[in-house]
Amino acid sequence: MTVASAATGFPSGSPRLVSDRSLVGLAVLNFFLADARDGLGPFLDAFLATQGWSTLTLGWIATVGGLIGLMATPLCGALVDGSTWKRALIAVPVVLVTAAALVTLLVPSVPFVWGGQILTAVVGAVIGPALAGLTLGLVGERLFARQIARNEIWNHAGNFASLFAVFLIVSVFGQAGIVWLMVATAFGALAAVAAIDPAHIDHKVARGLDDGAGKEDVSGFDVLLKSRGLVLLALVLLIFHFGNAPMSRLIAQQFSVELGTPFRTTAIITGVSQLAMIVVAAATPLLIRRVGLSTVFLVGLLALPLRGLLAGTLDGFWTIYPVQVLDGVGAGLLGIVTPVAVERILKGSGRFTSASRP
Repeated sequence: MTVASAATGFPSGSPRLVSDRSLVGLAVLNFFLADARDGLGPFLDAFLATQGWSTLTLGWIATVGGLIGLMATPLCGALVDGSTWKRALIAVPVVLVTAAALVTLLVPSVPFVWGGQILTAVVGAVIGPALAGLTLGLVGERLFARQIARNEIWNHAGNFASLFAVFLIVSVFGQAGIVWLMVATAFGALAAVAAIDPAHIDHKVARGLDDGAGKEDVSGFDVLLKSRGLVLLALVLLIFHFGNAPMSRLIAQQFSVELGTPFRTTAIITGVSQLAMIVVAAATPLLIRRVGLSTVFLVGLLALPLRGLLAGTLDGFWTIYPVQVLDGVGAGLLGIVTPVAVERILKGSGRFTSASRP
């Protein structure tokens, strides 16, 4: 057993006793969830583009899926807040998302693609809040920011490993090898969930109650709608991701069609940003302590207009490197800052995971 406590520079709170097995399981879970939580993820657009799907149709799929996920997230968060089955709320969606991705890959027809993406948007919206709540319930408030950074490091490392594996597998075995890779990562995620000891999850702390105390009957929608800081944060993030997310998809579509290798091309493009995110995730806790949460948040936002400027003015495949590094800086910083900010805003409300989607 280890005591998860140290001088972190973040808000005080009771250190929590967590087994080494649970912390290792959490790390491995984040590693495999990098691939298992999003199905085809960044490869979907590139794959369908080479199958003759238009950019407009792919845009509609992304938009509808994003809107469904946006609407489902608060409801899924409320489900997580009221549940003591947080491990199951990760494991079941992983199975469903993987199944939907495999069907899409094997039968890329209109009903299967749309149905798979809608299913992925709905059940995938459970994983983020469940993982955030699971993390907070394991380590407590004091170590939450540091653990979120560690989660992000393992997540981005898993993403990079998955992308590297895709590049090699497609080169050797062709597209059929992707099926076995997806099955392997899903089993890895399920094994990691099983390794986390449920006895070490404080479900009251996991929902944002102070040391297991607080009001449990407060309406989740009242908390979300009446918290001005949370509403402002949500609007800013909506604008940021509205501008940031489509860039990688459009770049992947363009070069996948030009080069005729959707999986390998997307692996390179996405891999650059994931490498940058690993570095960013390792540095973010120190940056928060040195310059504050707000400053780090602002730096992440400023990466977007610079990224858009480079993506819109430069040509050639080499441009993916500066453009995707900036994606790693912006999305990487916000990926850590956002759940930490939400935890601070909703401290004591008992509705932390209703607003969480790391």
